[in-house]
Amino acid sequence: MLGLLVGLGIPTALHVYIGLRLFTSPGWPAPWTAVGWGVLGLCYVVLLAGFRAARREPGGFFSRAIQWGAYVWLGAFGIFLSAVLASDAIAGVLSLSGLVTDAHSLAQGRAAAVLGTVVPAVAFAFVTARGRARVERTTVALKDLGPGLDGLRVVQLSDVHVGPTLDGVWLQRVVDQVNALKPDLIAVTGDLVDGTVEQLRDQVAPLSGLKAPLGVYYVTGNHEFYHGARAWTAEVSRLGLTVLQNEHRVVERGGARLVVAGVTDFNAGQIDPPLASRPDLALAGAPPDVPRLLLAHQPRTALSLGGLRVDLQLSGHTHGGQIFPFNFFVKLQQPVVQGLATVAGTRVYTHRGTGYWGPPLRLGPAPEIAAITLVGAPRNPGD
Repeated sequence: MLGLLVGLGIPTALHVYIGLRLFTSPGWPAPWTAVGWGVLGLCYVVLLAGFRAARREPGGFFSRAIQWGAYVWLGAFGIFLSAVLASDAIAGVLSLSGLVTDAHSLAQGRAAAVLGTVVPAVAFAFVTARGRARVERTTVALKDLGPGLDGLRVVQLSDVHVGPTLDGVWLQRVVDQVNALKPDLIAVTGDLVDGTVEQLRDQVAPLSGLKAPLGVYYVTGNHEFYHGARAWTAEVSRLGLTVLQNEHRVVERGGARLVVAGVTDFNAGQIDPPLASRPDLALAGAPPDVPRLLLAHQPRTALSLGGLRVDLQLSGHTHGGQIFPFNFFVKLQQPVVQGLATVAGTRVYTHRGTGYWGPPLRLGPAPEIAAITLVGAPRNPGD
C-alpha cells in the first residue's frame, strides 16, 4: 500500500506543480485557469487509465485510444516538466538580478513561453516519430576486407519496438524501405518488440519479407527478455531471419570473407542466465585473418570484449536519446549515444532506433535506417 501511495503521489505532485506554474501563478482571466486545470486533470486520468489498460489483454477501439493518449501524454508530460523547471530557473535569475520586478508579468510570460514552446514541440515530435525513417549513410573501412566484399552494403534496423502503437502496417513500410536500398546483408540489432509472441505474431510477420543475398541476421535486445526471449528467437527464426545467440557465421563473396557474429543483450544473464552475453563464445573459432562484424544491442558491449578482435560493432538501444533533454542522461549508461565512434579501441556504430519506446514522440533524434558501406582499408607500405 505504501508503495502504491508513493507511486501515485510523485506523479500527482508533479502534475500539481505544472498546473500551479502554468495556470494558477499567472492569474489568467476566467475561464482559462479552470480550462487549463481541467485539461491537465484529464491528461492525468488518461495516463492512469492507460497504464491500467496496458496490463490487460488488447481490447477494442476505446482501450487502444486510451493507451495512445496515455503514451502521448507520458512523453509530453516529461517535456512540460523539463520546460517548467527550466523556466523556474530562468525566472529566478531574472528576479534576483533585478531585471524583472513585476512578479505577475514574469509569471505570465514564463507560462506563455512554456505553453508556446512545448505544445508545437510535442506536435513536431509526434510527426517525427511516426514519419518515415531517415536513411543514414556511413562508410567504414575494414582491415583485411577482400576485394570481393569491397563496397558491401549493410543495412541495420534497431529498436523497432513493434507493440501498442507500432503495428504490422508500419513495419511493412519499414521493410519496403529497407529492401529498396538493395542491401547485401541486413542486421537487426534487438528490441524488436514490446509484447509477447501471442500478442504480436501477426504484427511482426512482415519481417519475413526482408531480403539480402548474404543473409538477414538478428540479435536480442533487453525488451525481448521482458517478453520471452526464447519464444521470440524461435518466432524470428521461423520468419526466416538468422538468430545469432553468442555465435557467428562466415559470409563469402568473390573469394572474400567476413565474420558476422552476434551476442545476446548485455543484461540477458540477469533474466536468463544460460543466455548471458558472451562475446568470447560468439567469436570462438572465427578465422583470425578475416574482418569481424559484431551485432550487439547495447554499445557498452564494446567495453567487455577483453581484447577480442572486432572491426566494427553495430548497436542500438539508446534511441539517440529519443526525447530532448533526456538524451543527455543516456551518456550516463552508454559510452556513445549515436553514430560512429571508437569505444575501448573498437569502432561502434550506434543506431538511433527505427521505432520508439513508449511515447510516440521523437524530439531531436529522428528514426533511422542505417546504410553502412564496408570498404577495404588501405594497406600500409610495410604490410
